[in-house]
Amino acid sequence: MRATADFTTEPGADGGLTLTFRGPLLVSSIGSVDGRLRAVSDAVTAIDLGQIARIDTVGAWTAWSLSQRLGAPIVNASTDAQRLIAAVSGSDSNTDRIEAPRLPLFERVAANVGKFVIGSGAGILQVFGFMGQIILASGNLLRHPGRFRGNALFHQMELIGVNALSIVGLMSFLVGIVIAQQGSVQLRQFGAEFLTVNLVGRITLRELGILMTAIMVAGRSGSAFAAQLGTMKLTEEIDAMRTIGVSPIEALVIPRLLATMLMMPLLGVFGAAMGIIGGAFVSSLTLGIPFFAFLARIPEVVPLHDVWVGLIKGPVFGLIVATAGCFQGLQVKADAEEVGSRTTAAVVLAIFMVIVLDAFFAVFFTEVGWG
Repeated sequence: MRATADFTTEPGADGGLTLTFRGPLLVSSIGSVDGRLRAVSDAVTAIDLGQIARIDTVGAWTAWSLSQRLGAPIVNASTDAQRLIAAVSGSDSNTDRIEAPRLPLFERVAANVGKFVIGSGAGILQVFGFMGQIILASGNLLRHPGRFRGNALFHQMELIGVNALSIVGLMSFLVGIVIAQQGSVQLRQFGAEFLTVNLVGRITLRELGILMTAIMVAGRSGSAFAAQLGTMKLTEEIDAMRTIGVSPIEALVIPRLLATMLMMPLLGVFGAAMGIIGGAFVSSLTLGIPFFAFLARIPEVVPLHDVWVGLIKGPVFGLIVATAGCFQGLQVKADAEEVGSRTTAAVVLAIFMVIVLDAFFAVFFTEVGWG
């Protein structure tokens, strides 16, 4: 049977009351007397620890806090009890926490910058290593085509492409409405409302159609890749695959990469088409441009190379989104909380890289005469 702490109050030699603890004063035994100690309000003049069997930090803090509240000294404490009471009495009694000493501001900034640089360098090396694994696995699949998982590819194409049509279409339709409405307001100042067709057609087919689609796929499918692979890493399914001789890169990563690269251009074209329809819809209501006349004028005002620009960007953006999601998912090691942080990192990294590459493409295509 586990021993419990106890206490009594008895008259002392000085006429006051002495509170005497008995038994072990430990975290596992102090709970039985905690409520009674809180109710002690008599004129206690001393707290006697001479009859306790053992004491730990919680017991020492209990005795010390009681001494502070009642204004009574602690007597007959053993050496261990005195050492623990001295330790707990040195803490901040107002905040009930002990803060570690902080380094000077300059040293903390320098240390954090150093950690960030070292972590960034290690992350870049890991990304290159991951890309190397993908290249090696792709070479193995080219030599042994029978190992390629076609069913997994089509399943991922359905999840990434077909299931995303509704959200991509709705988003692009609304973006087209906003571009046409805001653009027409500005063009009206110069009597050039008819150029709204040019504005909506070129910006959706060249830029926003594929860019907004890539951002949506990054938030939808890139996060799913990171969460799925991260969960498989935690449950040791990936380790089990390696044990039976199945490459996780071949079975899990490459089908997702190919599916995203194949579906991104198609989703981009679909998103651009829905953006143009949205622009035609609002133009027919506010500008007096007939809906079908708006659509018929698109091939006249949009150069063919704008369509090719959007199509060329699609596979590259798809590669970035899928690589970021799979890479972050396979980096999960510790616990379920890391799955969430890696999923967030996958989305942020994918969107950041997509925007950076889009800026690069804008400069590049302008230099080659496709501006």
